[in-house]
Amino acid sequence: MNKHIELVKKWLANPDSVTAEELKANADAAYYAAGPAYPAYYAARAAYYAADAGYPAYYAARAAYDAVCAASDAESYVKKYEELTGEFGEV
Repeated sequence: MNKHIELVKKWLANPDSVTAEELKANADAAYYAAGPAYPAYYAARAAYYAADAGYPAYYAARAAYDAVCAASDAESYVKKYEELTGEFGEV
């Protein structure tokens, strides 16, 4: 299983298990390693943006909405990765 996908699946299972910094590093690493693995990059990026909700109160409502959307995006990209590669790992 792709290590970037594994981290995203870990975050999807428990958002507190991975820090925003880990998600950012994961997204960056997935981007540079992407080549044919674009779903891994997009899943990692979506997870990072969902976790990075530490904005002022003014942005709280929007961040919550974005977090829900990004988590959904991350799940869809994980599924796409698994479909394309045939790799179905456990977290």
